[in-house]
Amino acid sequence: MSEVRTEITLVNLGDAVKARDGIIPESEVRRLTVNAVVDTGVHTMTISEATREKLGLEAEETSNSAATGWGAFHGQVTDWIKICWKDRDGCCDALVLPDGEDIIMGQFALLALDLKVDPDTQQVVGAHGDKRWNVVK
Repeated sequence: MSEVRTEITLVNLGDAVKARDGIIPESEVRRLTVNAVVDTGVHTMTISEATREKLGLEAEETSNSAATGWGAFHGQVTDWIKICWKDRDGCCDALVLPDGEDIIMGQFALLALDLKVDPDTQQVVGAHGDKRWNVVK
C-alpha cells in the first residue's frame, strides 16, 4: 500500500465555540489547511509542535501507551481540534510530536468523520458512501 494523503482543515475548537457564541469574530478563529498522511495503523491524530502553536492549542503532558498504537508515548496531548474534510467535520484531540513534520490522521479522526481508505483507489472516501452514518438526528 502506498502513502495516502488527503486535504483537511484543522480548526481550534475553542476559538470556533467563542465565535459561535459571539465572543470573538469568525475571522479570529485559528485554522490551518494541510495535506495529511492517513495512517489506519495509528489510533490518534498527530501534529507537530509548530502546528500546535499555529492553532493556539493548549497541551498537557501524557504517557499513554494505548493511544498511539506505537507503544509507550510520553509527550503532549492537545485540546480538541475540529477536523474538516470536504462536507464533513468531527472532533478529536491530537498527540504532539515535537520533531514531526507531517500531520497524521489516524483511526479516531477517520471514525469521527465516517471515513475510510479505499484499498483500490488509495483515496479517502466516505465509509458509507456519500451518506454519513454516525450523525444523530
